[in-house]
Amino acid sequence: MLSLFRRLAKSWIATALFAVLIASFALWGIGSDMVRSLFQGDDALARVGGEPIPLEEAQAATRREMRRIAAQLGPRFQDDPAVRRAIATQALEQLIAQRSLLAEARRLGIVVPESAVRDAVFAMPGLQGSDGRFSRAILEAALRQYDLTEAQFITLVRADIARQQLLGGVRSGGIGPDALTHPLLAWARERRSADVVELALLDAPEPPPPDEAALRRFHENNPERFSAPEYRQAVVAALTPDSVAAEVQVPDADIAAAYERRRGEFESGERRQIDQALVDSEEKARAIAAAWRGGADFAAIERQAAEAGGTALHLGALDRDGLPVPALADAAFAAPEGGVTDPVQSPFGWHVLRVAKIEPPASRPLEAVRDEIRRDLQAERAIDLSYRRANEIEDALAGGATLEEVARRFGLATATVTTDATGRDAAGAAVTLPVPQPQREATLRAIFAAGQGAAPQFTETPDGFVGVEVRQVTPAALRPFAEIEDQVRRAWLADARRRSQEERAAALLGAVRGGRPLPEAAREAGLRADRLGPFGRQPDPQAPASQPQPPPELLAPLFEAKVGDPTMVETRAGFAVAQLATIERFDPASDPLALGRLRGEVEQAMADDLETQYAAALRRRAEVRVNQRLLDSLAGPAN
Repeated sequence: MLSLFRRLAKSWIATALFAVLIASFALWGIGSDMVRSLFQGDDALARVGGEPIPLEEAQAATRREMRRIAAQLGPRFQDDPAVRRAIATQALEQLIAQRSLLAEARRLGIVVPESAVRDAVFAMPGLQGSDGRFSRAILEAALRQYDLTEAQFITLVRADIARQQLLGGVRSGGIGPDALTHPLLAWARERRSADVVELALLDAPEPPPPDEAALRRFHENNPERFSAPEYRQAVVAALTPDSVAAEVQVPDADIAAAYERRRGEFESGERRQIDQALVDSEEKARAIAAAWRGGADFAAIERQAAEAGGTALHLGALDRDGLPVPALADAAFAAPEGGVTDPVQSPFGWHVLRVAKIEPPASRPLEAVRDEIRRDLQAERAIDLSYRRANEIEDALAGGATLEEVARRFGLATATVTTDATGRDAAGAAVTLPVPQPQREATLRAIFAAGQGAAPQFTETPDGFVGVEVRQVTPAALRPFAEIEDQVRRAWLADARRRSQEERAAALLGAVRGGRPLPEAAREAGLRADRLGPFGRQPDPQAPASQPQPPPELLAPLFEAKVGDPTMVETRAGFAVAQLATIERFDPASDPLALGRLRGEVEQAMADDLETQYAAALRRRAEVRVNQRLLDSLAGPAN
């Protein structure tokens, strides 16, 4: 669920809900507080400042984290004990982080109002329906999929808003001093030139034709290049909410009841289009109010406010909660349309507000949203039905039915395929699986995780359920020489050309190290050296054709070299030998814009470091204790 809501929000709402696995370990430092003896008889997995983290909560978090990482890694994901242990630890650390931050927020008196939580949830892009409005059905489906109650989700959102408030002040301390930014910019903008000789494989002399014995040795010594992959023949069956949606009927009474429960989604309070002028004295504010009431347009008010040392701006359409100072909200919502308020003082100065337009409360009646609610309920109940159907299918499989029998009985989409781990058949064509495209990678993983002859597995995926029964496994094997002799010959010739060019490049490098300039050594070897540059540390795709750049593989060694030093690298086209010719230093003061951009990046990095240190300090203050015995059980094979 943590990964889901980051994907849903695509904003700061979900930033703290999950972190990269390694970053979490670096941030929180698990290990030192795995205190075993303190937990005899304690059924809490961990305690943060004395507050327990129940085992059940961590189990649910671990399942969510497993799904997230499996979705990220795709076929590379390996569900073994070490991975489960790392994921269980990561899930626990996220819960500890949340508890530590909330404890500090409570200590500082930070309170997140219900309106802020509601607005944050309603604003999540991934929770919007086809009409661009918040969809409760999408939220409820996601909660079921990721083992969260609505209360738990709201707690996560509230905690993240509190975290943003808490860490905002900490991050503001990040600065980019000149002592750091100037050397960094000078380093980044340094440019160099070099003499370069490129030896392309295409230019290598043609090697003598190999005999059959040489080809057979090459074939046997390079099995990874000439082997067929493992293939598996499997029956695949799929169950998705969409496949059972047609069976779901939604009575009108249920639609009416849902409308009443969700009435708040279909109603909006009064909103007002508000313009504001803000100055530092009551006298100036009264002069602006008088001018506004006298018919001055906004441009004139903007000029008058600027002359008074203040500002004027359009605040846009706001409800009462959108005005942070109660006195401002009272004044704005007491004025008529077109009215101008008396000056109102706040900690920011003196405000004058003009109500440009009043948007009255709006409500969409049941008939206007009936189809939307019907679709939401149908989608929600289709998910429920798919879960019930999946349980029935698992019972049938446990009773000895084959996957094909179950598929026929329950009307599942099914196919028998022979595929490699990438989803291709022996001819190299993509196999057709009876699953939605997002489910394809998970299905291939299931096929290659199952054992031949094992009982059929019917498991949950992010997009539904998939069943797999492996009928035959064809192991990876070296293809017979006779079948691929031409392929082996081409590979042998390519390898011979590569060795030839590598030997010529090595000889050239040796000559330069022996004291010969590269252009001279290249001429004697029948090669050409080109003076390239100046160039930067990174490849420049915008460089004009008149200024050829060195191969990208040369850049790092050339920027580590001293003038006159030679180097040799393998490139995508062959090999290259280079000798550093010149170094052009950069004056950071010559480009203040670049210096400003770099300063911003440095400040961002320093703010991240401050946040990391602050989070670690909160964790220490919370006196975290972890029940090692329960953590071991959480990370065990049963989980």
